[in-house]
Amino acid sequence: MYGVADAGRRPNYGLAMRVRSVLFGPAERVDFVAKFVAAGADIGVLDLEDATPPDAKERARSAIVDARPGEQELGRMALFVRTNVLGSPHFSDDLEAALAAGAHGVVVPKLETDREVQDVRNAMDNRGLRTQLLCAGIESVAGVHRAVEVCGAGADMAYFGAEDFITDIGGVRTASNTEVLYARSQVAIAARLAGIPALDQVVVDFKDADAFSAEAAVARSLGFRGKLCIHPSQVELANRAFSPSSVELEWARGVLAAAEAAEAEGKGVVSYEGTMVDAPIINRAKALLEAATDE
Repeated sequence: MYGVADAGRRPNYGLAMRVRSVLFGPAERVDFVAKFVAAGADIGVLDLEDATPPDAKERARSAIVDARPGEQELGRMALFVRTNVLGSPHFSDDLEAALAAGAHGVVVPKLETDREVQDVRNAMDNRGLRTQLLCAGIESVAGVHRAVEVCGAGADMAYFGAEDFITDIGGVRTASNTEVLYARSQVAIAARLAGIPALDQVVVDFKDADAFSAEAAVARSLGFRGKLCIHPSQVELANRAFSPSSVELEWARGVLAAAEAAEAEGKGVVSYEGTMVDAPIINRAKALLEAATDE
């Protein structure tokens, strides 16, 4: 992994980085990194927040620093560290641990304003994390209300946290997800406006593969680029859900072939399989093929 001296040479993942599956595990259990990789996660997150109790945080920070997995161990997976909330007594030490561990990025939960994002960025810069990526957690009423500000203030990606949001608003969690549809959509829209990927909420019942796949399908239809995972079994489901299917790719190739043929023949009207093809359809076909080039 990269240290302080060579942090400037860290790869720039940017928007081309795959974010289909973001798998969380307790920071103290650094053996989970190998499980992240084996599961095929695009991003593995060592969690110093929810997954680490208060009396174990210092021990967990030491564990991830001591482990410091190398690039060969990680392969194509990016390693992130989730910090405690900005302003907590743990935040600064969490950032220093992320740097020392050679993390590619940090996940900061419960961000609610553009100022908070800027404060996080400044703190990262001051601790040598200038080139690392920032994933902003949007999981409160205030965060959703100001999602456009949060996403546009310097985050590289953002996630929606349904469980914390429902607790904050005083709602009731249901299997239908109707109660969080508006909030999920707000985060997806805000991320799109900022030009960053949006990551969808967790499915807490990790044994229910059907529920996860159904949620992931809805999330993709809303514009999310990936999904948070809390168990290795969810990773393959997420990777499949947020990758173009063979049917989609066949459709995309057909659309582009029809458009090229129409242009060659000088036709102003393009149709494919009985459907009118215009610029948005062509752009969607191109986006599907581009998304498949890194598989």
